[in-house]
Amino acid sequence: MPWQRKIRRLYNMPVGVSFINGRGTSGILCGAQSGELYILEYICQDQFALKRYDFNEIDDINPFPPCNR
Repeated sequence: MPWQRKIRRLYNMPVGVSFINGRGTSGILCGAQSGELYILEYICQDQFALKRYDFNEIDDINPFPPCNR
């Protein structure tokens, strides 16, 4: 399934994003509009940053799996 079809069901969930350059990031998917994906990422201590990524940079997006203890 193309990653664009996954976006709506992943809002407000922890996700991993892989980019076409081979890098990746993770955070909470806050939204998508105007060709950009908005991810809330952890910086350090109690700091978070809302970052934007252009759709053209994204290879795939997936939800975090559940914790199996």
